[in-house]
Amino acid sequence: MIELESVPELVDPVMVAAFEGWNDAGDAASTAVGHLDREWKGEVFAALDAEDYYDFQVNRPTVWLDGGTRKITWPTTRLSVVRVGGEKPRDLVLVRGIEPSMRWRSFCNEILGFAHELGVEMVVILGALLGDTPHTRPVPVSGVTSDPDLARTMDLEETRYEGPTGIVGVLQEACTHAGVPAVSLWAAVPHYVSQPPNPKATLALLNRLEDLIGLRIPLGELPEDARAWQVGVDQLASEDSEVAEYVQTLEEARDTAELPEASGEAIAREFERYLRRRDGGPGQGPGGHATESGDVPYLRDTSGGRTRPPKPPRPETGRGKGADDQGARGSDEASDGEAGGPDGPGGTAPGDGPDRPEGD
Repeated sequence: MIELESVPELVDPVMVAAFEGWNDAGDAASTAVGHLDREWKGEVFAALDAEDYYDFQVNRPTVWLDGGTRKITWPTTRLSVVRVGGEKPRDLVLVRGIEPSMRWRSFCNEILGFAHELGVEMVVILGALLGDTPHTRPVPVSGVTSDPDLARTMDLEETRYEGPTGIVGVLQEACTHAGVPAVSLWAAVPHYVSQPPNPKATLALLNRLEDLIGLRIPLGELPEDARAWQVGVDQLASEDSEVAEYVQTLEEARDTAELPEASGEAIAREFERYLRRRDGGPGQGPGGHATESGDVPYLRDTSGGRTRPPKPPRPETGRGKGADDQGARGSDEASDGEAGGPDGPGGTAPGDGPDRPEGD
């Protein structure tokens, strides 16, 4: 672990994490955390040592020129803190990186060490998967947790998935074992248009995060980018009759599945979000202010010398291993039975189209 800056005492902090790779279809999740970092001008205060967790033949470093000097950027995971103003200020600890290649338990220990030291009250992990969902409909976002009490109080699904998982699932379970409330939010990305970026899925994740933590998030140009993205996909689909027919089939299936629910809760959430944005709320102020800034069992990695304080009460080939390789296998942490959710019938392998359900 490499600590770059000290961090002052935080106010009701929530940790929001996303990792590029297996659990990040269309780069939707990592882009969402990047958006938060950019809009609220977060500054990195710590970085994990790349040598400990990354295979550089898989995630290669990049060389760039700074004036006349050549420099190397190493793949890693970085943490930043943003302080959001408003009537009810709340700080966010943002974790953004690449899914590690090795030593996942030690990796989670380091993240949890920061969570304990900073007094993090809840961890929210963002993910995205490829699913049988049409681009013309709202992006399904599933909220899941391993905590029955949290599932009940925050209107989440309690996951019962069994099977292969990614770092999102491992970190969530590590949080559960450490007594830190943790939630995973999963957006379903249409498998027939899987290339990044996917601003519509990123926007959906941010809207769901906003509802979850009660914090108004400045969206910037994301809504317009999402509309432009959908118009572009509409045009591409209209040029291929087979794709257009397939999209229509997905639309009919989606509409039929949602018809009995009448989407009452979704309508209520949209109305509450509208009122929050009209009347203002936490995070309304311009930008916000950034602060300056061998595997082992969970929370028992003392190699870094950290003392843990008490726990706070398109149909096409994907881009290869990585973001598009998460499909059915990587869609493992979302709610069972949710169309397009990671455990439901929407999970698909990259470039293969619909695959078998991964329900519980």
